[in-house]
Amino acid sequence: MEIEFTSQVFKEGRLYVAHAPELDISSCGGNPAKARTNLLEAVRLFLEEAEKLGTLEQILQEAGFTRRKRKLQGPKLVSLKRVSLPLLTAHAKN
Repeated sequence: MEIEFTSQVFKEGRLYVAHAPELDISSCGGNPAKARTNLLEAVRLFLEEAEKLGTLEQILQEAGFTRRKRKLQGPKLVSLKRVSLPLLTAHAKN
């Protein structure tokens, strides 16, 4: 069985953070490739532990995963766009 999910990488200070939004799991590394490798390990450990606890099926169902042959697929990303929204002056402190 294989699981398919989204991996986003962004820079936070000197580190790169890889995030799997469907599972809300993150990891980091000194470069994007290391952050992604660490994310794969974090997801693997999370799924193994959820399986041991008997909560894996519920977690995957709540996250929107579906089974397709021998693969678990997360929800498909339709759009990714950076947007901005003006804040009220009470919230926009320098």
